[in-house]
Amino acid sequence: MGFLDFIFGSKKRQVDEFLENGAVILDVRSQREWDAGHIENAVHIPLDQLNNRVDEVKKLNKPVVTCCASGVRSAKAAKFLNLNNIEATNGGGWVSLSNKL
Repeated sequence: MGFLDFIFGSKKRQVDEFLENGAVILDVRSQREWDAGHIENAVHIPLDQLNNRVDEVKKLNKPVVTCCASGVRSAKAAKFLNLNNIEATNGGGWVSLSNKL
């Protein structure tokens, strides 16, 4: 196992573990992106609104897997949620995440 496999394999295992434990999928893409397609039953809060809507996520009382188009915004969202005492991990792009479901 190479270094990159170790790093990204660990991330994949964490996402799988979150999903197995009933995590909520939080899509942080724009409204236009969401309207073009999304994961069924995902929660939609665009990244630029997350700061003002963090209490909505806390009320879910579940771990969170964030997603976006490529994984960049979802990484920022997961970091922000963790800093706000919400257990979250970056699920990356929504299309590849949807293939895990």
